[in-house]
Amino acid sequence: MNTAATWPNLVTMFFDQAERRGDAPFLWRKTEGQWRSTSWREAAAQVASLAASLKALGILPGDRVVLVSENRPEWCIADLGIMAAGAITVPTYVTNTERDHVHILENSGARAAIVSTAKLAKTLLPAVYRSNSCTTVIGIEPLRIGQSSSAQLHDWPKLLAANPGDVAATRAAAARIKRSDLACLIYTSGTGGAPRGVKQHHGAILLNCEGCLDIIENDFTKDEPETFLSFLPTSHAYEHSAGQYLPIALGGEIYYAESLEKLAANIEETHPTIMVVVPRLFEVLRQRMAKTIEKQGGLAAKLLDQALRLGRKKYDNGHRLALWDRPLDLLLERTIRRKVATRFGGRLKAMVAGGAPLNPEVGIFFYSLGVTLLQGYGQTESGPVISCNRPSANIKMHSVGRPLKGVEVRIADDGEICVRGELVMHGYWQNDEESARVLKDGWLHTGDIGHIDEDGHIVITDRKKDIIVNDKGDNVAPQRVEGMLTLQPEILQAMVHGDRRPHLVGLVVPDPEWAGEWAAANGRDADMAALCADPAFHRAVMAAVDRVNTQLSVIEKVRRITLADAAFSVENEMMTPSLKIRRHVIRQAYGAKLDALYG
Repeated sequence: MNTAATWPNLVTMFFDQAERRGDAPFLWRKTEGQWRSTSWREAAAQVASLAASLKALGILPGDRVVLVSENRPEWCIADLGIMAAGAITVPTYVTNTERDHVHILENSGARAAIVSTAKLAKTLLPAVYRSNSCTTVIGIEPLRIGQSSSAQLHDWPKLLAANPGDVAATRAAAARIKRSDLACLIYTSGTGGAPRGVKQHHGAILLNCEGCLDIIENDFTKDEPETFLSFLPTSHAYEHSAGQYLPIALGGEIYYAESLEKLAANIEETHPTIMVVVPRLFEVLRQRMAKTIEKQGGLAAKLLDQALRLGRKKYDNGHRLALWDRPLDLLLERTIRRKVATRFGGRLKAMVAGGAPLNPEVGIFFYSLGVTLLQGYGQTESGPVISCNRPSANIKMHSVGRPLKGVEVRIADDGEICVRGELVMHGYWQNDEESARVLKDGWLHTGDIGHIDEDGHIVITDRKKDIIVNDKGDNVAPQRVEGMLTLQPEILQAMVHGDRRPHLVGLVVPDPEWAGEWAAANGRDADMAALCADPAFHRAVMAAVDRVNTQLSVIEKVRRITLADAAFSVENEMMTPSLKIRRHVIRQAYGAKLDALYG
């Protein structure tokens, strides 16, 4: 059998594993209160049928196909089917607006789109009808559209039934796809605001799988099969590689969580061995668990206190405990840690956190309770995983671990982290200028500042780029939102804030001329300081922000604002001579006010 190091492409990897696993369960979803599976053999047949269907619809090798869907078995089958046809998957977020879809359709030149539900089609179809290239839309569920327009609409079940695929022939055809061939275009926000299509080739994702397999095989006991619970968007590069293709490389099973609200129950039901997560999940779980135990009081609260005390001591002492601490540690293992393990399904080996920085205190909390939490690091431009902590190398909560197998990392003279290897993208789609800026002599310049410690762990200390990474790992380009805000007559200047936070908030400088007119119309003194303290004035400015919010995706919306004491200027050092805002200076002045908006 091939391995991640020798498979020529992702499709061949899947068909090899499907032949080996046969009728064993592969993809799970909960319907009518019961978990039901699609076997490897059934999935292979559906992948072959979709590939045949796309070819019958005129999709050619190299064509782009947009995929708009929530996490579900058909997402995986569609992704593999597109690639098996020789085409390129273009995943998009279910939160995308019509404008976002227009940009991605036009920029990618997509020939077709697959959409899961009628609800998601409401924002996709108007964009398709405005597109110059997309002529085919496939609905996984009935789209309930009154009539067709410039694009032909197709029903997934009928289409696959009409084009039964030959697995052996499809597998043989897919074997011609090379590791260097483009697998997908994953759009990620750039500093200029317009999402850029990252060109991920098959080898980039396969190298990620190989590096992760190396950790699993050398640091964990083996389970057959490994079980994953998928809840992060598969359109995100992290879940796409680590939550979909890694399980395939392992011959594992993927359960699709019903929702975030039902995640805790789904964990207990599905007994995952590995979960791909974002730090925000742990912050929420930590709060809930601590509150639950505090309410119980008595012995439960005392056990938690002792677990946290001993966990901190063990972590600070290089993951070792003194002889006299071991009896208490054994008691904790049989009481509170056993209960926590049950809450996490009873089989969990590790939760791997990526997409946003992890607060070390949150990591130590779970470490103290016996939950193995591994922080990793990566970017869409690198497949995306660059590094990860591993238990055998003494987990460091302040670091993002050592580089994966096959990944080179060096620190530039200015402290920037640079990466080289097969995992590095082949550039941005139709954006040579931006590609040349980040790819130099084979090295990906990440835009992150850090160093490599004495144990070879990468420690990230700052970010050169201005991209905001929220607590769920979503990227938001602040300039784009700020530019839209300052187009409003009420707003002179604005800065949005939300790194590692659940949503964006904003600092707004009201337009002086508009403020004067508002004051006159509302019988107020035109003094700006007095106006900024006036709740009615604040609501009027927020109304302008809300107008902009109607044009933004969920992750871009500005939920609350505070008003600045004075305009940003070169004189107060809040702007550069070229009139770009100095974010670090503004945060120093207004950080407390912005943080208070999350209270």
